[in-house]
Amino acid sequence: MEKIKGGVTAAKGFEASSTAAGIKYKDRTDMALIYSQVPCEAAGTFTTNVVKAAPVKWDRQVVDSGKKAQAVIVNSGIANACTGAEGFGYCKDTAEAAAKYLSVDAEGVLIGSTGVIGKQMPIDKLTAGIEILAGKKNDSIENGTEAAKAIMTTDTHEKELAVTIQVGGKTVTIGGMAKGSGMIHPNMCTMLAFVTTDAVITKEALQKALSEDVVDTYNMISVDGDTSTNDTALVLANGMAENPMIEYGTEDYQTFKAALHEINEYLAKQIAGDGEGATALFEVKVKGAESVKAAKVLAKSIACSNLTKTAIAGHDANWGRIVCAMGYSGAQFDPEKVDLFFESKAGKIQIAEDGVALDFSEEKATEILSQPEVTAIADVKIGDAEATAWGCDLTHGYIEINADYRS
Repeated sequence: MEKIKGGVTAAKGFEASSTAAGIKYKDRTDMALIYSQVPCEAAGTFTTNVVKAAPVKWDRQVVDSGKKAQAVIVNSGIANACTGAEGFGYCKDTAEAAAKYLSVDAEGVLIGSTGVIGKQMPIDKLTAGIEILAGKKNDSIENGTEAAKAIMTTDTHEKELAVTIQVGGKTVTIGGMAKGSGMIHPNMCTMLAFVTTDAVITKEALQKALSEDVVDTYNMISVDGDTSTNDTALVLANGMAENPMIEYGTEDYQTFKAALHEINEYLAKQIAGDGEGATALFEVKVKGAESVKAAKVLAKSIACSNLTKTAIAGHDANWGRIVCAMGYSGAQFDPEKVDLFFESKAGKIQIAEDGVALDFSEEKATEILSQPEVTAIADVKIGDAEATAWGCDLTHGYIEINADYRS
């Protein structure tokens, strides 16, 4: 596997574009297009929130139908959630506009929306934006990057990655982009992720690869404990690499899945570290658990603990908050066996052994916790299972952003 420059336009046959449609923002791009020169197999996973946005319902319909997809239209600023039949109708209008300007099948147009819940989409601005997107699309790396920027809301930077693998002597490329900063919680956390690949792969294998991987990537991140109405992860495969068909359960499938994991984990960590108001990516590793399920429960509980997150923001090695979060997680462990560590580029320090504080250097701990990426390690010493979750610190900035989000 090799990392290369680019995102959704890195794979053969994929194009992208962006434009400022004025849907909510007045000073930036707010619409993006992902387009494949040929129809694609499509896979998707979606929010577990009972309240599902219109684009989520639309995309599930497309993915479940088995129809080939050829375009994705994404807007930021308005989520098209809690908008009733009118909002769902706008998804149909969006798909038909894309079909008109891109000469594709409307039933194969996927849609992503993110932003304020409860507002109706200004459909005239959206359809006008699609015409512009169609005219600007190309396969350049720059267009892919600009598309990644256009889907941001409170994100501070674009999130994209691309890798290549070898399958049957052919180079297969996988690229992706994502957005997410607030309303992020481990349940297909508002996050949107779009992955493109030129792999020849069955729809079954593509869907299983995505579904199996989200449980260890997007579902292991949290910023604020709020599961969005719009969470969507889509993968499109157009087959233009001309590799031997990848089928579920084969060695080639494992190779593909590992590459997809590389993309998804990177994007998930970028989302977590770019949490609203955050100054640090907070990684939590749980080791020595009796099962993977227990390890995940413990890791998520620590990553989601507001008290722990504020301690990270204050560069304070207040390890009691970690043990407390483990204790109410619901997972069983012996508190008198727990070892705790903090680690970053500044070093690694053990702060507790067998559930009791060690005489550690507070100054060194503060130095370690002052880095932009901080890891807490909890070894419960019961078994050999482990899991990793990602979050961020909790600062005053989160309140400032969300107190006036609609304005």
